[in-house]
Amino acid sequence: MAFIGLLLLAAAAVVAAGIIMDNTDPSHLTAFGQAVPGIDNEWQVFLAGAAVAVVFVVGMMLTVAGAGRLLRARRDLRYLREEHEESLTTLEMEKRRLQRELARVRQNGGPAPAGPAAPAGASAADAPPLPRRAAAAPPRRRRRPRRAPRSRAPR
Repeated sequence: MAFIGLLLLAAAAVVAAGIIMDNTDPSHLTAFGQAVPGIDNEWQVFLAGAAVAVVFVVGMMLTVAGAGRLLRARRDLRYLREEHEESLTTLEMEKRRLQRELARVRQNGGPAPAGPAAPAGASAADAPPLPRRAAAAPPRRRRRPRRAPRSRAPR
């Protein structure tokens, strides 16, 4: 790909040199109804056109780069929004489960017994440990699609 690009650049340079060498006749350039000073030959008109083309190409490159950045930012925001909605759903499910558990405990007439009753003179440190509940499995997170690394020329 780079080789083809170099061939196209060389061909464009040869054509530009041929146009510049062959067109030495006097000429003038007008833009927006005004004569452009300092342009007296056809090759100077050609170079002015080439300069405008370079400005156009640079503008297109900046536009494409900005659009690419915008698309990446939108994709990242969409991913973050989906992840946020997923975590909200998980939290809402946990909230409903805890509300059901609280309602069941209240219907049974108070707190559920945590274990054997401690003697009257015992402290909290002497009490047997409370049984542990199995923790709910954490929600599976979707992985962001990996992008191919962008190659950048060294600065």
